[in-house]
This record gives sequence, structure tokens and C-alpha cells, in this order.
Amino acid sequence: MEYASLQGFAIGGSLIIAIGGQNAYVIQQGVKGERVFLVATLCFLADALLISIGTAGVGTLIAQSPLLRQVAAWGGALFLIVYGAKSAYGVIRPNPTANDEASIDTKASLKRVIFTTLAFTFLNPHVYLDTVVLLGGIAAQYDNQDRLAFTVGAIVASLLWFYALALTAKKIAPFFRTTFGARVLDLVICVVMWTVAGSLVMGVLAL
Repeated sequence: MEYASLQGFAIGGSLIIAIGGQNAYVIQQGVKGERVFLVATLCFLADALLISIGTAGVGTLIAQSPLLRQVAAWGGALFLIVYGAKSAYGVIRPNPTANDEASIDTKASLKRVIFTTLAFTFLNPHVYLDTVVLLGGIAAQYDNQDRLAFTVGAIVASLLWFYALALTAKKIAPFFRTTFGARVLDLVICVVMWTVAGSLVMGVLAL
């Protein structure tokens, strides 16, 4: 049981770290000071849900459906390309003053942050393949008690990762609120988004 929980923690953590778009958005929100802990919480809850679904044994539905994978991939790629283009514009015309937390504390901002966080999570097929299919496949080798321990280990890894990411982003925020820092952040975000989008498109073409 202890081994299963440690394996769930290690494998779950390594897969979550690799999901680039979601992590990049958490960092960006932390630097902006814009509801970063809400974003981290939504990412964690979504991951916990998907991990639980996968370890419960229903992950094969997505793995065996090329249509579902294609729809998610094209939707996710389009979203990431548009978001990356927005960051590319920020490299050309940085606006560090837009990071004033008081200016964005509105209902519209809350809805936008929630929508964007959920889009980064559920429009990325990598999330399903990693948390649902891969973790679900590994968990299937265990009996009920050890499978539960494996699931808890993976969920704890997600919890620690997203909140650590949020705290780290807040710590490094002062540099990225400068004009130069804003350009660097937007450039990194743009590269990450377009790289993930490219990998999604290549994955669809390979099906």
C-alpha cells in the first residue's frame, strides 16, 4: 500500500509537471497577481477528478476513440495558438502596468479566469492521456486498496505541485512586472503555447 502511494505520487507528479500550457498559465497568473490560488485550485480539482476517473477504470474510452482525441486536439491547438498570439503581441508591446491587481478585480475577470483555466485543462488531450489513460492503466495492476493508495498519491502530487507553482510565481513577480520582465514572460508563454499546439496538431496528423 505504501509502495503504491509512493508510485502514484512519483508518476503523477512527473506527468503533471510535463503539462506545459496549464503550468505556464498558473505562472502567468501568479506574476500578474490575478487570482493565482483560484487558478491553482481549479487545476488541482480538475486533475484530481481526471485521476480518479482514470484509476476507476474508464480511461480506455478516450484512448480507444480517435474522434474524441481529434476533436479535443484541434480545439486545444486553436485555443493555444490564439493565446500564444496574444502573448506574442505582448512581446512587441509590453504592458506591465496591466498587472495592477486592483484594476482586474471584477466579475468579468473572475469569469474569464475560470473559463481560461478550464480551457487549458480540458482542451488539452495530453491531460487525458496522462492523467486518465496512463495513470489509469498503471493503477489497474493493483487491487482495490492499493489502487486507492495510488490514486491518493497522484492527487497529493498534483496538490503540492500547483500550489508550489503559484507561490513561486508570486515570489518572482516583481521582476516580471518590469517592462523587460513582461517581455520575457510573454515570450516564454508564447513559445510554450505554440509548442504544445504544434505537438497536438502533429499528434492528430499521426492518427
